[in-house]
Amino acid sequence: MRASRGIVGIVIGLAAGLAFGAGGVFVKPLLEHGWSPGAAVLARISIAAALLVVPALIVLRFDLRPLWRARWTILLYGVVAVAAVQLAFYASIERIPVSMTLLIEYLAPIALVLFAWVRTRRVPQLIVIGGSVLAAAGLWLVIGPGGGDLDPLGLALAAIAMLGVCVYYGMGERATEQLPPVALLAAGFVVGAIALALAGLVGLVPMEVRFGEVPFLAGTAPWWVPLLTVGAVSTAFAYTAGVASIRLLGTRLASFLGLSEVVFAGIVGWILIGEALGALQILGGVLILGGIVLVKLERTPADEASVALDADLVPVPADLTPTAPPTAPVRTSA
Repeated sequence: MRASRGIVGIVIGLAAGLAFGAGGVFVKPLLEHGWSPGAAVLARISIAAALLVVPALIVLRFDLRPLWRARWTILLYGVVAVAAVQLAFYASIERIPVSMTLLIEYLAPIALVLFAWVRTRRVPQLIVIGGSVLAAAGLWLVIGPGGGDLDPLGLALAAIAMLGVCVYYGMGERATEQLPPVALLAAGFVVGAIALALAGLVGLVPMEVRFGEVPFLAGTAPWWVPLLTVGAVSTAFAYTAGVASIRLLGTRLASFLGLSEVVFAGIVGWILIGEALGALQILGGVLILGGIVLVKLERTPADEASVALDADLVPVPADLTPTAPPTAPVRTSA
């Protein structure tokens, strides 16, 4: 049962990585057409919220009291794990190379390993450390950091995005113990959309939109087509699949599976918009997958207990079974 649960979790996690990775291809035409990052993020999470609100209410049986009891969790999740991650990422790539922003943001799995090390004061298993190093090397090869001025604010924004990703994975396992995943996500998207809208109203986040036809895949489409696609596929579905993967696999392995987003982004860009992958990028993808496999092979306390239990259940050969010393016959009265 644990094996099947793990396989399902890996498949769902990879599906989330594919959906997240394709988001850049869907959003890029809007940004090139004149949409500001803030407006694109607000639109995509608003669409995701609209798609998930009804399923969330059905799961909650239209009882909003669980949402109120988990209000601080929802607030943190919506503002940090939803709105801040995407906004910080888009704002960062305006100041530093996209590859550098991605490299910093996707150090989140390594940061989670280090955080667990500091919090528990237990050195991670060597296989986890090896998987982390292997995945980081693969990530560097896939992204291929370029040159350019490293603006301090751009680096800070990328670091904020990385911390937001850590919150996303860290809360994904615990928050769903308070709420059904779809309810957590719907409420988080609503809170994130409200926060971004308020930031736009007071002028903290520029909100610029342009309507009309935009390049999309192999042709052109109305502006709302890529927007609806990124909202439904790369936001609503991607977050839902990601949270489901976290519940099945745990924070650490799910976060490493999230690195597949970078690989899938390259593959989708290669197929749909002709951005070919180089040999080093392909090698990097292989290293990332190898790092994920190593992390998956980590022995947990439950696994060790299971092995010990199995050992206890192994029958002992008759010739090795200790025998009790003979006892004197018991005399009974007539």
